[in-house]
Amino acid sequence: MRRNRRVKILATLGPASSTEEQIAELHKAGADVFRINMSHTDHDLMRALVGRIRNVEAAIGRPIGILADLQGPKLRVGKFANGSEMLEIGQDFTLDDNPEPGDSTRVHLPHPEILEAVEVGHRLLIDDGRLFLECIETDKRSIRCKVVAGSKISDRKGVSLPDTTLLSGALTDKDRRDLDAVLEADVDWVALSFIQRPEDMAEARKIARGRAWLLAKIEKPQAVERLDEIIELSDAIMVARGDLGVELPLEAVPGIQKRITRACRKAGKPVVVATQMLESMITAPVPTRAEVSDVSIAVFEGADAVMLSAESAAGDYPVEAVATMDRIAIQVEKDPLYPGIIFAQRPEPEATGADAVSLAARQMAETLDVSVIVTYTATGTTGLRASRERPRIPLLALSPVAKTARRLSLAWGLHCVVTEDAQSLDDMVDKACRLAVEQGYSRAGQRLIVTAGVPLRMPGATNMLRIAYIGSDGLSAV
Repeated sequence: MRRNRRVKILATLGPASSTEEQIAELHKAGADVFRINMSHTDHDLMRALVGRIRNVEAAIGRPIGILADLQGPKLRVGKFANGSEMLEIGQDFTLDDNPEPGDSTRVHLPHPEILEAVEVGHRLLIDDGRLFLECIETDKRSIRCKVVAGSKISDRKGVSLPDTTLLSGALTDKDRRDLDAVLEADVDWVALSFIQRPEDMAEARKIARGRAWLLAKIEKPQAVERLDEIIELSDAIMVARGDLGVELPLEAVPGIQKRITRACRKAGKPVVVATQMLESMITAPVPTRAEVSDVSIAVFEGADAVMLSAESAAGDYPVEAVATMDRIAIQVEKDPLYPGIIFAQRPEPEATGADAVSLAARQMAETLDVSVIVTYTATGTTGLRASRERPRIPLLALSPVAKTARRLSLAWGLHCVVTEDAQSLDDMVDKACRLAVEQGYSRAGQRLIVTAGVPLRMPGATNMLRIAYIGSDGLSAV
């Protein structure tokens, strides 16, 4: 199944989309990668969903990526004797380590790491910012605050800390259990929530040991400040705009989104734009015009993927939401302005052989007007470098490793095919020609470009470029 767009669609599974039939419908409508949200999924259901996705994959004969999204630390206040309290602007309110039910003057905060880290002047945002507190005194066991804005606080509401860097890592005990389970289930990507520092990636990377690629969700101001370092230690990045919009001014989020997408493009790492993209389609069969523009901006910006959350997981119109996003992306990529915008954002190549080959392949393909660029990639490195160039010519990624093809299903422009390992350079070029014809990208008499790393099966060595002519038998004639 060949897509008519380059940007990928990441769809979240949930109560509205958990059967094998529903997953197949979502893929047919345009979903390239499926997200399993471990905040709402136990291990038995996760394994069942992975099995159903793999069954759909086998039925259609195309690699499908699976992303498991770890919950991360959920910071919440304790409970109140009356369930909730009304506060007044300017009054004092304390968060402390006393487990007794709260009242209008205090509440339990069952997170000693917060009590130890918050300093005078730091902001504490409760219930997605509906209540704004400022620390005026702390003794590491309690935080005395002034109510700056808002009035209501109730049981178990979330706490956001835009000014505070927690010394504890991003992985909770639940995350560690979930990480072990999803790695055992052989998912392709693992998303880490509430990353603050590059060090937060270290523990997960040590546990994963290459069994899955790691995606860092940027949803904290501290992560934005150390973005380049986090990108370097991650395999992909997600712009998690929901929490970013709580801890940062809303008007700052669009600029940060552009900064992140361009930084990832420069680094050659896939970037996903997420949160509330088609939010109204949870209950409506069509999106708002503003939502259509939001998705379009992400596509124009050159994001690798756009994501649906509740729209596909729990909404009334999951298939329609995916199909709508598919149509928006196709239309944007047809727009006469699209190539120029993508070209203008093209970063300078790094001083490596892989980047030089990928740049040359793109330039030659556009100059010679070849039918397709075929990139042969066992580890994914060659595919990602080709994707980074955002060529106007289609990209066909061939891999003898199914897991590599599944991982690359998140990357811009790559149509991934699992094929038998090539026995020689000539065999590889013949496979490229034959599969380009079979997948509908080429026909006899056309030329294509092949990039790879030689010797074969040597990771990280994209160093070969070849122009091939497709003969009447569908194999290389040169």
